[in-house]
Amino acid sequence: MLTETADYATLIRDFRWEVPARFNIATACCDRHADGSGRLALIYVDEDGRTMRTSFDQLRAMSRRFANVLKADGLVRGDRVAAFLSQSLELPVAHLAAFRSGLVSVPLFTLFGEDALEFRLANSGARAVVTDEGGWEKLSKIRDRLPELANVYVISETAPAGAKSFWSSVKAASEDFADVDTSADDPAIIIYTSGTTGNPKGALHAHRVLLGHLPNVEMVHDFMPKPDDVMWTPADWAWIGGLFDALFPAWYHGVPVVGHRAKKFEPQAAMQLMADHAVRNVFLPPTALKLMRQANVRHPGVKLRSMLTGGESLGAELLDWVRATFGIDAHEVYGQTECNLVIGCNAKLFPIRPGSMGKPTPGFDVRIVNPRGEELPQGERGIIGVRQPNPCTMIEYWKNPEATAKKYAGEFLLTGDLGVQDADGYFWYVSREDDVITTAGYRVGPSEIEHTLLKHPAVALSAVVGIPDPIRTESIKAWIVLRPGFAPSDELAREIQDFVKVQLAAHEYPRFVQFTDTLPMTATGKVLRRELRTLG
Repeated sequence: MLTETADYATLIRDFRWEVPARFNIATACCDRHADGSGRLALIYVDEDGRTMRTSFDQLRAMSRRFANVLKADGLVRGDRVAAFLSQSLELPVAHLAAFRSGLVSVPLFTLFGEDALEFRLANSGARAVVTDEGGWEKLSKIRDRLPELANVYVISETAPAGAKSFWSSVKAASEDFADVDTSADDPAIIIYTSGTTGNPKGALHAHRVLLGHLPNVEMVHDFMPKPDDVMWTPADWAWIGGLFDALFPAWYHGVPVVGHRAKKFEPQAAMQLMADHAVRNVFLPPTALKLMRQANVRHPGVKLRSMLTGGESLGAELLDWVRATFGIDAHEVYGQTECNLVIGCNAKLFPIRPGSMGKPTPGFDVRIVNPRGEELPQGERGIIGVRQPNPCTMIEYWKNPEATAKKYAGEFLLTGDLGVQDADGYFWYVSREDDVITTAGYRVGPSEIEHTLLKHPAVALSAVVGIPDPIRTESIKAWIVLRPGFAPSDELAREIQDFVKVQLAAHEYPRFVQFTDTLPMTATGKVLRRELRTLG
């Protein structure tokens, strides 16, 4: 959708949305590449290192077969089918089958416990689930509380009692299937928010959501697609980042994707995977990059062309490490489940400014606004708002009209994130509205302090919160994970505090330092500061 240029102003000026009236993600991401040539779609590497290659032709056949399975089992247009799987071949087959059937898919994270799983399945009213044996163990304990869940398909040749074999069902079904004619605005997928405050909300997206992601993916990946592009992300395909920052945009452009089901992120194994499969394009969340920096990984066989990252700001130290390690710039992005990838970077279009999220993606009008949706002057802190309409915005929160209404003010979708836009058009993330620390009359965002802490040679990871203080309203507390070779001590804590005083500001140094082995995080790698606040 983008025309390659080295001038950002030209890119913005010349961009036009191209959203056809009739559009289906399965057709766009699979069928138009399934021309009988065996064009490669997926390189899947299992836990034992075995590699399986799947073509677009095979994906089309498998997803058509599973679409017939769902139809035979009574699912009709608009019904929900959940994919309770990690990165795998079966996961996209389930989604593509749902899309071509006019069903609504529901991605679910495999680490969800029974309560989290039950809430999402009950709230979505899912009539079918595709899962593995581990997922079935959880489902079997709550199934009697899910009256709408009629069919569970387990990805094995033989299914446990009460479930059906996914692959046996697929192999027995016909490949002949007439896709449902969908409009770009028809419902396609419900992606639940990570639930950092209250119950998670289901963002219902239309088929057009894929088209809404393309301008940013193309810009940030230096005008993807290019010859020999191969995409990989360790981000789970249960979230909007894994699905729509990587998997489906890559397939829209016919770019092969590497999939790998890892029990945990191992920096050296990640480097080896990228080298073994000639990965050229990656989405690496900041947490993954911090772990790689901590392990000081190197591999001469890794030849990356582009890197997308987002979720937490990197800061100068991590940006420099990426450049020194991979020879490319890490291009940060900003968005959220409800309206994703609205801001991004490309060093060839404009200089990277450490700490900044970048500039608006072509096709998106992003402003700093107040709670009423009124624009604020440049340099003033406010809510990051996205002018409507655009193809990336959700249809609604599933079964939650009150929350849907609160998400908008005037012409803007309110992200709930606080930020600032400078005179050159760069956006700077401050914090979630509820993360701001009020101390001694100052309002402080935790991100800037965390970036400064990361510059200290002893600090691997950090999170900053405000804790109650009878005099200052709140005091700043830092939770710190140390790098190998450093041990917790009062002396080190004071050294780190003094470092922040000098590097940042006296009123922004952490009055309390707590060393810890791990930080509580969402499944997408964002620090759960609310949990740290409860610990005091």
